[in-house]
Amino acid sequence: MKKSHDKIYIAIAGNIGSGKTTLTRILSEKLGTVSAQMDNDNPYIEDFYEDMHRWSFNLQIYFLGKRLQQSIDLQNLNENIIQDRTVYEDAYIFADNLHASGLMSTRDFNTYMEIFEISYGLLKTPDLLIYLKADVPTLISQIQKRGRAYEMSIQEEYLESPNERYENWINNIYKGEVLVIDINEKDFILNPDVIDEIINDIQRLIPGNE
Repeated sequence: MKKSHDKIYIAIAGNIGSGKTTLTRILSEKLGTVSAQMDNDNPYIEDFYEDMHRWSFNLQIYFLGKRLQQSIDLQNLNENIIQDRTVYEDAYIFADNLHASGLMSTRDFNTYMEIFEISYGLLKTPDLLIYLKADVPTLISQIQKRGRAYEMSIQEEYLESPNERYENWINNIYKGEVLVIDINEKDFILNPDVIDEIINDIQRLIPGNE
């Protein structure tokens, strides 16, 4: 890793259940970075899983505000950082998916995107984005293992569309440096050697890192 005055910003992206929080924690411990975890205490989340159409806008606008504030706070730190999920995913993956599936009205989605577009231009693009790629059965298995009650009702269809949007975002929209980890083949929990591979790739792929 670079020294703190050349601070590095790494972000970890991936669908629900892909292992973002776990990988953030492991890499932060091994690399000695500040870790920024995703906030799971959204006060709308349980209501959302009970009635997605009614609470989708509330859920996403809360996540957006929290993620923007977190990102701004991180930019003001003179430290190397690993962030669990980015603000881009909130907009391009999850809000867009809710709108496309009819769970967020066009009026609410347009309002959401106006707020997002005003704000995200103020944020620094990660030096490296680590994308955790996983098929839906793998995601379902990991969601069940972690056992969050409000996630037990998630259907496969709810995960398939975000997966498609992640692929499109990574391949066609996102412009920064990306490291793709296929966790269907490289399970970093069952095989710790994968973590060493990821760290080697981080060292190699970060611009200007020697």
